[in-house]
Amino acid sequence: MTSATRSALRTLELERAGILSLEGALSAPDGMSARFDAAVALLLTVTGRVIVSGMGKSGHVGRKIAATLASTGAPAYFVHPAEASHGDLGMIQTGDAILCLSWSGETAELADITTYSRRFGIPLVAITSKGDSTLALAADVCLTLPQAEEACPNGLAPTTSTTMQLAIGDALAVALLESRGFTAHDFQQFHPGGKLGARLSFVRDVMHRGDAVPRVALGATMEAAVLEMTGKRLGCVCVVDSAGGLAGLITDGDLRRHMKSTGNLLSEIVDEVMTPSPQTIGPDAMAAEALAMLNARKRSVLIVVDAARAPVGVLHIHDLYQIGVA
Repeated sequence: MTSATRSALRTLELERAGILSLEGALSAPDGMSARFDAAVALLLTVTGRVIVSGMGKSGHVGRKIAATLASTGAPAYFVHPAEASHGDLGMIQTGDAILCLSWSGETAELADITTYSRRFGIPLVAITSKGDSTLALAADVCLTLPQAEEACPNGLAPTTSTTMQLAIGDALAVALLESRGFTAHDFQQFHPGGKLGARLSFVRDVMHRGDAVPRVALGATMEAAVLEMTGKRLGCVCVVDSAGGLAGLITDGDLRRHMKSTGNLLSEIVDEVMTPSPQTIGPDAMAAEALAMLNARKRSVLIVVDAARAPVGVLHIHDLYQIGVA
């Protein structure tokens, strides 16, 4: 093992120890659980934005926390403490809450934003390792993180400490998300781009609909079914009952199987060839859910039905590949 690998393993071990100590502090009967609950309750009452601030490495972590909060239903943005002292305090208003990060709790640049919060009654949550620090004493709620050894061999570069800050920030964001009942549908509104956005697309946004859906009625001949299937080019045809509900499905695979067992497939009726009660999905389901269903059953098409089980769309696996879901 090289010295570089040994160094990397030591870093990971120390940062893991930091996370474990944080987990222990949260789970201990007399630990920080009550204060964490209080911080979540406070942030849930915010009618404005969560203003995140921090200096140096704590500031970099704060930017990530603000981004995570904003993407999970808690409007948030980062305000640099030095810029706050030169006019950006005007970005913080009544109805907002402030989340300040400082490992020592004595970061001089946070003094003005802290004073501003006290002057105008803006709730303040602190994340620090010093429960008796200036920042901690000024805060409405202080999440006091346990002391931990930095991975830096000199004990100077923030490493384990920033990992712990990041973890408690994620814990806050997820607790707020769950408390609000934030769903995957909500998440999609904030993540429309890239592969994640594609996976969060709705089936209704991808499916073929209207006249593009191949349909024949129960009792129709296979000749009519093949013509409909060929004309719509989706590799399947829906068989519907007299009320318009989905009675069955015929796919290209069904055609190949039945051609081997009969000499006159086109003269048969669709009732004898179709797969009754095929697997379906609703139009408000997520595209990623549709992909999972198709992969699980090794199918290429999925019929989309409404509340009355009428076929309203056809979803082909190639459509999911095209938008980047798979």
